[in-house]
Amino acid sequence: MSVKITGLNKLLSELETKLGKQAMERISDKALIDAANEFVKTLKSEFESFKDEGYSIEEITITGPEWVNGVRTIKVHWSGPHGRYRIIHLNEWGTINNPNPAGKGAIARALKNSEKAYRNAVRKAIKGGL
Repeated sequence: MSVKITGLNKLLSELETKLGKQAMERISDKALIDAANEFVKTLKSEFESFKDEGYSIEEITITGPEWVNGVRTIKVHWSGPHGRYRIIHLNEWGTINNPNPAGKGAIARALKNSEKAYRNAVRKAIKGGL
């Protein structure tokens, strides 16, 4: 299922003309940070259900806003002394020996459950910036 939104590019270009490129980047950065924090909050609650030592929750990290292929982006990843980035995909997808681990689909559920909060964070940041 996909949705096509028309006029968004025109709206963004008009806002950029009115406010300036730096102001629009500042507004979009705030929206991205707020939305990423909402997603991480949901992700941590999903991971609580199957935590052992809690290292996967501790190592969730957010990068600062950066340009990736011409798009302003924030990355949520795992970084820390326990190296949980190595096994996150095993919790999410399972393995041949353990096809249904306790955490299977936790990231996908967190993405789905945080969509509304993400939209609200973006809307709030845009309203606050205008």
